[in-house]
Amino acid sequence: MTYSNTINSTITKETAAIKARAGSSKSEMVKKRKTTKKRAVVKVSKDIYQMVTDRIIAALESGVKPWACPWDRTNECSMLPMNFKTKANYSGVNILLLWSETVMKGFTSPYWLTYNQAVELGGNVIKGQKGTAIIYYKNWEKENDDGKTEIIPMLKTFTVFNLDQVEGIEKPAVTVAEVREKNEFVTLDHVVEAINATGIKINHCGIRAFYSSAHDEITLPMVDRFNSSYDYYATTWHELVHATGHKTRLDRNLKNSFGSKDYAFEELIAELGAEFCCADLGIVGEVQHESYIASWLERLNGDKKFIFKAASQASKAHQWLIKR
Repeated sequence: MTYSNTINSTITKETAAIKARAGSSKSEMVKKRKTTKKRAVVKVSKDIYQMVTDRIIAALESGVKPWACPWDRTNECSMLPMNFKTKANYSGVNILLLWSETVMKGFTSPYWLTYNQAVELGGNVIKGQKGTAIIYYKNWEKENDDGKTEIIPMLKTFTVFNLDQVEGIEKPAVTVAEVREKNEFVTLDHVVEAINATGIKINHCGIRAFYSSAHDEITLPMVDRFNSSYDYYATTWHELVHATGHKTRLDRNLKNSFGSKDYAFEELIAELGAEFCCADLGIVGEVQHESYIASWLERLNGDKKFIFKAASQASKAHQWLIKR
C-alpha cells in the first residue's frame, strides 16, 4: 500500500512538472512571437523613414531641391515620374526620391521600371546599374481585443530602374519646351482652365502673393510683375495649394505665425504641391523659398517622418486641385 502510494505520488508530481514546463514553454513561445513581430515592424519602419530622410537631407545640403522637377516638358507623359509599363504616375515622397535621383545621376527619362517589368517588356537592366529604392505604403486594418478597428501603416521598399538604365526597350523621345524670355507672358489655356476649375477666388493687385484663409481668397501681383508666365503660374499654384488647407477643403492648420516651425511646414506642403501640379500640367516656373531651407533641414534632422507627412499632404492637395 505504501509502495502504491509512493508510485502514485511520484507520477502525480511528474505530470504536474511536465504540464508546468509545457505551459511555461508555450507562454515563452507566444511571448517571443509577439515580441519578435513587434520589434520587426518598428525596426523596418524606422529604417525606411531614416533612409528617405537621409536622402532628402543629402540632396538639400548639396544644393538640390529634390522636389524641383528636372524636365521642362515631355510629349509622352506629364513631368511626374511614371511607371513605363503601367503608365501610372508615382506619388507622395516617391516623386521626390525619383526626381532627386534623376538630378544626381543625370537621367534623361521620366520613366521607371522594376527589374521584372523590364524583363516582361523584353528588355533587361544594363549590367552594373544600381536601382533606386522607393516606398510602398499601405494601411492595414486590424481588429483589436475591444472589437475596434485599428489602422496600422505598413511600409516596405522596392527597387526601380530609370529607362536610361535599361536596354532592349525602345525609349520614347523626350522633347524640351520652348525657350522662355523674360516678361514674355504666354497664356496657356489648359493651365488657365485648371486654375478656374478650382473655384478659388484670385485677386490681382499690390506686390505680394498670399492666401487669406479668413477671406478664402488669393492675392497676386499683376502678371507683368513676373519674370515669365511660367513663374506666374507656379506662384498661383503655390497659393492654390495653401487654399486647399481651408476648413471647407482639406482642413489643415493655417493659423501658424510667420517664421514658426509649423508655418515652414505649411510652406513645404505648398512648395511640394505646387511642383506636383505644375509637373502634371507641363509647366516649369519658380517660387523663391530658399529662406525656409534651413528650417526644413532642422525639422528633417529632428523628425524622420517630416518629409513623409509633408509629401502626403502635398499629394492630397495636388489631387484636390487637379481633379481626376
